[in-house]
Formats: sequence, C-alpha cells, structure tokens
Amino acid sequence: MIPTPHINAKKGDFADTVLMPGDPLRSKYIAEAFLENAALVNNVRGVQGYTGTYKGKRISVMASGMGMPSMGIYSYELFNFYDVKNIIRIGSAGAISPDLKLRDIVFGMGACTNSDYVRQYELPGAFAPIASYGLLKKAIDAAEELNYKYVVGNLFSSDTFYDDAQSLKRWQKMGVLAVEMEAAALYMNAARSGKNALCICTISDCPLTGESLPAEDRQTTFTQMMEIALELA
Repeated sequence: MIPTPHINAKKGDFADTVLMPGDPLRSKYIAEAFLENAALVNNVRGVQGYTGTYKGKRISVMASGMGMPSMGIYSYELFNFYDVKNIIRIGSAGAISPDLKLRDIVFGMGACTNSDYVRQYELPGAFAPIASYGLLKKAIDAAEELNYKYVVGNLFSSDTFYDDAQSLKRWQKMGVLAVEMEAAALYMNAARSGKNALCICTISDCPLTGESLPAEDRQTTFTQMMEIALELA
C-alpha cells in the first residue's frame, strides 16, 4: 500500500536505514547539516522525510512525531510497506538514573513501558521489547571510535509526558536509566516485522531535579547522537 495515508514517498525513496527523531525540525537539520544531495521524499502532515548520502552510504531521516501511537504508525509503514531494514530512533529523554546528566547519551538495550501497545499481538504472557543486538553493537563501536561517552541500559517508554515523580522513582529502583515515549513501540514493530531497531537518546532534562534544555538545543545541538547513528548506515 504505497503511498500510505501518512507517507507519500514512492517505492525505493527510502534507504535501508532510516534515522527517526521525534521532531520534524531535527529531521530537517540532520538532512541539511550531514547529508549530501538530500532530497525531500515525504512531507505529509509536515513530517519531513529525506534521503541522501553520508560518507558515500545512502541513508534516510524522517520524524516519528511524539508518542508510541505516532511512532507505531510511521515505523510500521516504513518496515512493512517501504521495506526499510533498520530504524534508529534518535531522540531526547529525561534522566531517571541519578548518575545521568544533561547531554549524556543512552543506548536503549530494552524498553519498559506503561503502554498497552503489546495487547494487539494477543501474546500468552509478557513481552520484553529489546533493541537489535547488531545495531546496538555497531552503535557502541561507533561511539568508541568517535570517543563519545555513552551508557547502555533500560529505558522507560511512557504514554504520559508529565509522569508523577514517585512513579519515576519506582522505575529508578529497578535500574531504569531514562524516560522517553517511543522506543517500546519501535522495538515491538521491528520484532513483529522481522526488522531491526535501536533507540539512541540524549538526556534533555532531569524530571526529578527540574533541570532542562530549551527546545532549540534539542533540535540542533545533539550532534554526537546524530553522528553515532549516521555511522550505522
């Protein structure tokens, strides 16, 4: 089903690997700052998707929007209708672990969630959404090569942006590193489609302390995360 209700790109417009920030403006920034010969391949609802090359390798970048329903739609359509092989979420996250600070990079090895997204699969038990090991290893290798600091661990994909502090502290006790809103749905869609996914986040705020970066910083200054993800093409 191409085009879809949300993507008007033609077959073959997307590369095998798509980077997915939540923010369409971050998608535009990556295309302009890092990609050569970037072409706009989707702009339905202002969700801008581009395909170009990075160090000679073809790669795409398109926004996912906010939350698991939005990520669920876009990643499903890319995996199943456009035959994308790998989706790498590059987003912002709120620190839960007291060891994390603003601008730290987190690789989401797993994604806990309070969402009912998994219910659609009618599984006879609990499902643990996890990253694709191959992409995770490549990201670690790229970060080491670039000499960028990173942490690997569990994320909390929440359906609510304004989470209660006591709830976050309970996740903190279970060793969860940071809260965001998309990774679990992405990991489930990848698993169901037989494709690959990874979530790389930069800490943009610390909900338990009140520290936060402005929107413009989140849009254009999380370049270390972007560079790591681009190396995975």
